[in-house]
Amino acid sequence: MAQFGIDLGTANTVVCDETRGIVFDEPSVLLQRNGAGRRGRLIAIGRDASELLGRVPAGMTALRPLQDGVITDLDTARTYLRAVVRRAARRPWQRSYARIAIGVPSGATELERHALLEAADEAGLKGATAVDEPIAGAVGCGIDPMERRVHMVVDVGGGTAEVTAFCYGGVLTSRSCRVAGDEMTVAVYRFLREHHHLVVGEKTAEDLKIRVGYETESRVVVPGRDAASGHARLATIPIAEIVEVLEPITDSIVETLAASLDDLPPEAARDVLADGILLFGGASLTGGFSQRLERAFGFPVKVAENPLTCVAEGAARCLRSPGVIEAYGWN
Repeated sequence: MAQFGIDLGTANTVVCDETRGIVFDEPSVLLQRNGAGRRGRLIAIGRDASELLGRVPAGMTALRPLQDGVITDLDTARTYLRAVVRRAARRPWQRSYARIAIGVPSGATELERHALLEAADEAGLKGATAVDEPIAGAVGCGIDPMERRVHMVVDVGGGTAEVTAFCYGGVLTSRSCRVAGDEMTVAVYRFLREHHHLVVGEKTAEDLKIRVGYETESRVVVPGRDAASGHARLATIPIAEIVEVLEPITDSIVETLAASLDDLPPEAARDVLADGILLFGGASLTGGFSQRLERAFGFPVKVAENPLTCVAEGAARCLRSPGVIEAYGWN
């Protein structure tokens, strides 16, 4: 029987086949035709749809099935999930008899969890299980959430940022912040438009956000469109300016997550101090984020080796551990 772990993220969707590894890793975008007589007809998903963001032809619409890590429109999510699973499991029998675990933000409400499972069921994923993303990510990094030692992880995605401390099948503390990587991207976009009169696409703004962490030059050249004339042009942007733009959002996320330390029992702090905090999620790659987190928490912070795929990998592994599913899963 096939076993799939799905990280249905705001920015990207990752699907892991327990035997084949990562079988789908693309942006969470779908493109559909909305013309008369063919409303809602799916055209493309993932990378093919994402490449048209900012240049969608008339009569078509590009949509994201999730907002802040949770489903906001059941019809769109159902259509998207069905298409993703068809790409990941091409044989009908694989889809019909597969066991599925889907990551969900730990801060999601019961209604939001129900909406996810309902969309999965209507997409043909019968009996899917929802697993908290911080737990799935920890499992994907080799951590056993059933052991007596306390572990703390921070998951920073496109729509949510979460910190969770857990041990022996239970959660000691969990804080969630619905300000994350997407807000950083939007801040970069607005800054370029307002201060440099340069209009860029979402992908350009996101790439620039990530580049500030490893760029060796003090300035970068950014392509875009002049806000006044509409003509294409290149702008030279100081890296320091982008860092300054990102700082308030990064600090806001860190302050929210650091409040979880007040809920942490003293004995648990010893374990965390010894092992450090594990950081994963797409926005964890933002320049300087791990260092800011380390200063705020006072614990060593380690970025996961597989920060973009560990949630899907861990969700698939959870299916082999009934105890983990019973402790941290939702049906």
